[in-house]
Amino acid sequence: MLSSSLSAFTTTTGLVAIAEIGDKTQLLSLLLVTRFRQPMPILVAIACATVANHLLAAALGVWIEGLVEPRILRWALAASFLAMAVWTLIPDKLDENDTPKARNGVFVTTLVAFFLAEIGDKTQLATTALAARFDAVFLVTAASTLGLLLANAPVVLLGQQVVARLPLKPIRFIAAIAFAALGLVMLLVG
Repeated sequence: MLSSSLSAFTTTTGLVAIAEIGDKTQLLSLLLVTRFRQPMPILVAIACATVANHLLAAALGVWIEGLVEPRILRWALAASFLAMAVWTLIPDKLDENDTPKARNGVFVTTLVAFFLAEIGDKTQLATTALAARFDAVFLVTAASTLGLLLANAPVVLLGQQVVARLPLKPIRFIAAIAFAALGLVMLLVG
């Protein structure tokens, strides 16, 4: 049980952290910190938004896991991980319309912007699939939140200095390989 939980936690944390690098929400983190220059409320708001968003995603994943026959779920999860592998190779961009306005303060602006930006994002979908795979709402939520924070905290705290030095193409490739490997494991092992 403990090794299974540890495996679920480390797999989820690692996949989400790697997938988040160069992601739209990481770019949003950079935009927020360069615009507002208040890293701590931004970081706390990102954590809160991620917990709320990924808790809903993980609960959905476990709910789906309970409804679908195991063989069909295995194929659906494998397909979703393989699709995420391809999606990870596509660089994200922020549109000009995505620029957050601080009408309600930095914390609330970040909380709302990040929660909304994370809807339908690959890390949210990965959280849903991983929760279905491991049948663990709270463990996967905690791990995916940690993974997202591991990728975003340096951006928020160090800003453009960090992002400018990251080799995004190789990191996206590594994330794609990790998602593809998990998809293949789902097909072969179940």
